[in-house]
Amino acid sequence: MPGSNRVAAVVVTFNRLELLQRLLERLDAVDGLDEVIVIDNASTDGTSQWLAGLDGAEGVSTGSTTGGAVPVIARTLLRNSGGAGGFHDGLELAIERGADLVWLMDDDGLPDPDCLALLLKQTDLDFWGPLVVDEGNPGRLVFPIRLPGRSKVVHQLADVEAAATDGLIKDIVIPFNGVLVTRDLVERIGYPRAEYFIWGDDHEYRLRAEKAGARIATVVGAQVRHPAVGDLGTPMAWGRATYNHTPSDLKHYCMARNNLLNLRDYRGWPFALAFVAKTLWFYLLTKPQPSRIWLSMQAWWAAVRGDFSGHERFLR
Repeated sequence: MPGSNRVAAVVVTFNRLELLQRLLERLDAVDGLDEVIVIDNASTDGTSQWLAGLDGAEGVSTGSTTGGAVPVIARTLLRNSGGAGGFHDGLELAIERGADLVWLMDDDGLPDPDCLALLLKQTDLDFWGPLVVDEGNPGRLVFPIRLPGRSKVVHQLADVEAAATDGLIKDIVIPFNGVLVTRDLVERIGYPRAEYFIWGDDHEYRLRAEKAGARIATVVGAQVRHPAVGDLGTPMAWGRATYNHTPSDLKHYCMARNNLLNLRDYRGWPFALAFVAKTLWFYLLTKPQPSRIWLSMQAWWAAVRGDFSGHERFLR
């Protein structure tokens, strides 16, 4: 990208102060980054106080975590709005502050020192990002990828590298884990859906970008280290499919609700109903949990009604 472009990182955090501090220390040393915007989702672990202490201000504070060259803009929200609300507010603030490119990430990832530089070498993309690898096992992907034109979901870094063309996997990206988005694309498609809270908001944003004709890709050489996230991509149906199982009722509820909406709105009801059947299969046969079926049905009914309040019961 031309050197005149202003690049802002947006970090959304909730109760992970030590990981946030680690990430901000890394970002402070990244060349080409003009500022870091931190959206704190009303953390209760001292994060808001630490951020406010950057310059002692309330609301939006400006300072530096290490005395380095990259300023940190911190905003603490009055209530936890989830990753969806955090990225909505953070992206909006970055655009308002004049960013031409916005680098979006959670607080638990850690970009390699050259990650942004490798991403910025791409000059003809609108929405692109790095591979997200397991920090404890860098040869394995944290978020499995279904390669374009293939039915197989791959979990190993080597498989993705072998499938890349000119260092890219086109039409695939894993938001919001170090993904770059252009100002032009944001102005065309808007901001993430804050009401989604968590799970599915990032996928919906990618689908919206895709629908708008955005040029999307994963840059295989650029990497973000991320803790393992459990049973994402759990095999089912004799290994012919996978399911994103999580032990968290909050995450499952949001996933079931939001994924049904994403499929209905972008692929149509046949795909949405196939997801319903897949969920029933998984929790009846693959990992029997009758309570999950009932929870899923509640989430689906909320989706059909357009009710985005049901997840709040898990926050109390």
